[in-house]
Amino acid sequence: MKAAAPRHPHALAHLGVPFFWPMTAATVMAEEGLELYARNLDLLAEERKLATIHPPKLATADRVLRDLRTMRFRDYSPPDAAGVPTIVDAPYAGHSAAIADYHRGQSLMQTLRENGVTRLFLTDWKSATPDMKDLEIDQYLAEIAVCVEDLGGRVNLVGLCQGGWMAAMFAARFPRKVASLVLAGSPIDTHAGDGPVKRMAQAYPLSFYQDLVSAGDGLMRGATMLRGWKGMHPIENYIEQHIEIAEHIEDPAYLRKKETFESWYENPIDLPGRWYLQAIEQLFKQNRLANGHFVALGQRLNLRDVTCPAYLLAGADDDITTHEQVFAAERLLGTAAGQVVKQLVPGGHIGLFMGSRTLRDAWPGIARWIAAQR
Repeated sequence: MKAAAPRHPHALAHLGVPFFWPMTAATVMAEEGLELYARNLDLLAEERKLATIHPPKLATADRVLRDLRTMRFRDYSPPDAAGVPTIVDAPYAGHSAAIADYHRGQSLMQTLRENGVTRLFLTDWKSATPDMKDLEIDQYLAEIAVCVEDLGGRVNLVGLCQGGWMAAMFAARFPRKVASLVLAGSPIDTHAGDGPVKRMAQAYPLSFYQDLVSAGDGLMRGATMLRGWKGMHPIENYIEQHIEIAEHIEDPAYLRKKETFESWYENPIDLPGRWYLQAIEQLFKQNRLANGHFVALGQRLNLRDVTCPAYLLAGADDDITTHEQVFAAERLLGTAAGQVVKQLVPGGHIGLFMGSRTLRDAWPGIARWIAAQR
């Protein structure tokens, strides 16, 4: 068999074949061996690139309308935008708002705008710094209120995951300011269903979470949360993803998208320790939002005060926020039964916001539903 023409030396060739894939010298000299050798050097280069990837960038053009203490409030509206403004409240749960604007052609913000939601805004929450360690949920609600007032005082709210319970809180505190409410993968009744997050919150004493915050010098470190999320799915995070990369090493489009995802997933943000402990104790342990005992901005919240049209989106395989936690909003909100839409889609949690299937099959209809609200 004729030997293949040698490639230019790979940037990682100095590491040697044994570093990554044991292979005899005789096999390397064969055509198939040379190709496999080059393929695995490419794979090693890609793995190293993913391990040192830069922080995420948003995919769609926008401008920062307000730069506040807790967030950058981003405007995605074209110049001729009209109608009720829509705010997408991104999760503040350890990762950046790029979850809502992930990749060109696979972006929730892009999907909403292309399907009729033109006056469109995003809460891009900032990573907490040491001087923010004592901020509470009230501070975040207050800054949403500032943004709503700047937009005219009445908006559609789209809450993603944690951003959903924040949006529901805002709607209960200021019901006349919310024209419609979308809750996607949002834990409204944290005691519903039987997901691992619920079990963990109930199993560990508050002192466990307090110790995590103490170890972070008053902050809940994103790196600590990331280890916890990965620990929930160790096979997927530590084995299967590397196999998947190897299977697609010759697919540039896949690798670009994978690099974009990893730049988001592997660059977590920190949370204020007081905010985090308030959420753990009052929402996940005591379920105060669902049972009507949570106090926000000086007032006890009653979800029955929320009477605007509501759209509830849940993932059939979501084990972060089970569909029972999302769909509980139907009985907790004051919205008339005929104005509540429920949709259960295939897939897990992250796929609700950045998965190509859900962005193609579910979100265009949700966008048209939002655009139809007055």
